[in-house]
Amino acid sequence: MGRGIVYLVGAGPGDPGLVTLRAREVLGSADVVFYDGLVSRAVLRLIPRGTRKFRVAKGPRHRDRFPQERINRLLVSESRAGKKVVRLKGGDPLLFSRGGEEVEFLRAEGIRFEVVPGISSALAAPAYAGIPLTERGASSSVALVTGHESRMLPRRPVNWVGLARTVDTLVVLMGAATLPTIAAALLDAGLSPDTPVAAVRWATTPRQRTALFTLADAVRPSFRARLESPSVLVIGPTVARAHRRNWYPREVRWASPRFVRAAERLIARERTIGRADAPSRPASRAARRAPGPGTVESPRTRRRTAPRRARGDRAR
Repeated sequence: MGRGIVYLVGAGPGDPGLVTLRAREVLGSADVVFYDGLVSRAVLRLIPRGTRKFRVAKGPRHRDRFPQERINRLLVSESRAGKKVVRLKGGDPLLFSRGGEEVEFLRAEGIRFEVVPGISSALAAPAYAGIPLTERGASSSVALVTGHESRMLPRRPVNWVGLARTVDTLVVLMGAATLPTIAAALLDAGLSPDTPVAAVRWATTPRQRTALFTLADAVRPSFRARLESPSVLVIGPTVARAHRRNWYPREVRWASPRFVRAAERLIARERTIGRADAPSRPASRAARRAPGPGTVESPRTRRRTAPRRARGDRAR
């Protein structure tokens, strides 16, 4: 039996059109595919008929039938049988995933592997909701943060205070259930209650839903019912223009009244600052033609700008 190999493949955010060419190539030649619960049905249709595939979703909702240790053993056993194995993960295989743990396990077992990056929902969800993560005059920094912290890091919780004070735009994955706690921490750190927030659910798919609100809305107990997982949260000033930049025709969008008012105030303030920073009025045409200090004139310029001689001064 030949040597097998394991491919850790990013399935992207859900739209099969966003799956990379390398990922399609690997899926087309796979013998067996182990896929996560967040991989969309549209992406699973890219797998050829006859290829064995298994859903290995984790967590209490799935009764923990596939803990990470069991998935690791499955990858090793199938590859040692000479199979081309694909471990298919939503988004990117190494971003807020256990792909790093799987890589180390495969290396320790002497199994060949390859990592195929994918488009993360942290980038795709804001883009499909019309939200730039960075923008001149509004945001020059971005942080990708988990809203569901690992139990393995009890002494290193997310530093919401530090993020609030140093980062312009926050993208929170797996944070819908803990949003009230996150919003309260950001407010305590000094962020304005009118800070715009977007929650994008099922991004890039026909089921995409986007809710626009503020940090003040997020801490209200009655607001929690509007948020469902899986959602990507975007917090920061660039969210203010989202209701003017939406382009995805299949999206269903909702905005709270407070968000609309806060967004208009923020946009008006940006315009005022932009006018104050605008360059002064350009010089007149004559002033632009006049050579400045150190300017080298061409012979053509000298002929055009030199004063005419009087008739009596002409050479005879």
